[in-house]
Amino acid sequence: MDHSEHVKESMTRGSRGSQGANRFGEKLKALRSGRAMTLQELAAALGHSAHGYISELEAGKKQPSIALVLRVAQLFGVTTDELLRDELEIGDSTGK
Repeated sequence: MDHSEHVKESMTRGSRGSQGANRFGEKLKALRSGRAMTLQELAAALGHSAHGYISELEAGKKQPSIALVLRVAQLFGVTTDELLRDELEIGDSTGK
């Protein structure tokens, strides 16, 4: 299974209820806050011209695309599993 298939599988597991989207948003907000980035700065870093979509992601109102998950993981140096799997916290890709 290549990386994009793995991300897609993780997203499918996380989207079986709204909780998956909420956890992604919580994690995204924590990563952004940890770097003292504004919504506008994060949106620009992820290639978006406006911050509304990022705000909706953080609030759990929208689900991220696979491409966005990959960009977030690369930007913050975390794994896609850490972003998408509710049972994992950032910095804990082992699941322990």
